Amino acid sequence: MLVQQNFITIIYFLDSFVVYLYFTIAIYKYTTGTAVNLSVSIGNLKLQNPITVASGTAGYGQELSQFVNLGALGAIFTKGLSLKPRAGNPGPRIAETPSGMLNSIGLENVGLDAFLSHKLPYLLKANATVIPNVAGHSVEENVELAKTLSYTHGIAAVELNVSCPNVKEGGIAFGQDITIFSKLLEKVRSVTRGILIVKLSPNVTDITQFAKAAKEIGADAVSAVNTFVGMKIDVAKGKPYFANTFAGLSGPAIKPLALRMVYQIVQHVDIPVIGIGGIFTLEDALEFLMAGAKAIQIGTANLIYPDTSVKILTELKEYLQHHSITDINNLIGIAHRKE
Repeated sequence: MLVQQNFITIIYFLDSFVVYLYFTIAIYKYTTGTAVNLSVSIGNLKLQNPITVASGTAGYGQELSQFVNLGALGAIFTKGLSLKPRAGNPGPRIAETPSGMLNSIGLENVGLDAFLSHKLPYLLKANATVIPNVAGHSVEENVELAKTLSYTHGIAAVELNVSCPNVKEGGIAFGQDITIFSKLLEKVRSVTRGILIVKLSPNVTDITQFAKAAKEIGADAVSAVNTFVGMKIDVAKGKPYFANTFAGLSGPAIKPLALRMVYQIVQHVDIPVIGIGGIFTLEDALEFLMAGAKAIQIGTANLIYPDTSVKILTELKEYLQHHSITDINNLIGIAHRKE
């Protein structure tokens, strides 16, 4: 009789333990969700997630720090740098457009020395992955910038902005002439240690030709795309609104065009593509990732909703958990896969 009672007690205990274990696991899954791998690779650089902020829209990182945990993002692409401080274009510099904005900032920046001594230390203290944008107006300036930055401790990669005008070649943008583009990239690649990302201009007939050239010369990845050339007329004065006549168009208006270009580049080259262009929502981000972008850059949205990057990052994780996708890389490029 005693043995029977002990057996019943053991069975009761085991049943209670199983029920406890079941509910413990259920609560854990509810509160933490399915474990998801968000990390992506750009060459041999591993980003903890694919959400980054675009050069020129997040300053030097500190400007966003009250809204965003800089160390939680995949990377911070800093404001375009020149060797010496640059004042930029005279005003007006910005004009709103339907679903976007025009900007003619003129690459205003603090210069290389001030960035290294005052801006970079803050980013490193914030545990940010730092990728400076190089925006020189000559081959020599770009070479010196890329070389210095790539050998600087704490710099994860260098992004070369080829949309800058080449002042020694009549003002033609490096990214609009394949010969000038290739010569620039060859010299920059030869002195740059580690990861080199080339930010492509959309203002060309066939962007895939520039992506192919970038790969052949040795770029580790391309960012696509920079702003589209646009303009505004001041109807009260009957003349161009901007002192430089033309300006760069960004925001949701360019998203379908940028998305198409990312998709095309992925079809033609096998180096990572970082998608940029009018990303404001989770759906926007998913479209670029499904088109094959390994990572994305949030741009104009930072100027309107400064916390967009962390909002999309949170929603992306929830989306993957909801759809039982345990690795972000299983989502990237699915729009190219045949049934």
